[in-house]
Amino acid sequence: MPTRHLHVVRHGEADAFGHLTETGQRQVESLGRRLSALPVDAVWHSPLPRAERSAEILGTHLPDAPVREAPELTDHVPYVPEDMPPAYAGFFDGFGGEEAAEGRRLADALIERFARPAERETHEVLVTHAFQVAWLLRHALDAPPARWSGLNCGNTALTTIQYRDGLPPAVLLFNDMGHLPQDLRWTGFSGGVRP
Repeated sequence: MPTRHLHVVRHGEADAFGHLTETGQRQVESLGRRLSALPVDAVWHSPLPRAERSAEILGTHLPDAPVREAPELTDHVPYVPEDMPPAYAGFFDGFGGEEAAEGRRLADALIERFARPAERETHEVLVTHAFQVAWLLRHALDAPPARWSGLNCGNTALTTIQYRDGLPPAVLLFNDMGHLPQDLRWTGFSGGVRP
């Protein structure tokens, strides 16, 4: 039975203008070395510069894998809950109905395109953003739509999900930073004690 392996990653650390920092470039280089051991068929990336540049760097480690843009991977809020927990109310301030509907449309398109079995064995790398990693993980676990919030991931952390016909998705890894040396881990998170 063919398996679709999605290796989903958040782009490397970026500056306030959305471009990779030196740390972000080092993170992506480390991730590229890790992924080079896999038979990667394609690298898909968000159209935003931090993800596009991350994918370009990965491509140097995966010379047989085409690097292509996928608009569904862009940074967006995938779902705005109707029954909002008070702790999240400030985060969703300013999201009007049109913006929420567009975010949900993109989230549905992301699932439709990538979160399903393939006709042949594939390994695809998706270079995207924290919310999209969370949305794909939430979908794989069949969790309620609002559960995407709070599923945080670090820059270049690896999440791997497998899809096969007739079986639920299998989450193999979530937020794995094993390829990063200690000084490159935990970017993309708020401060706090780390394991």
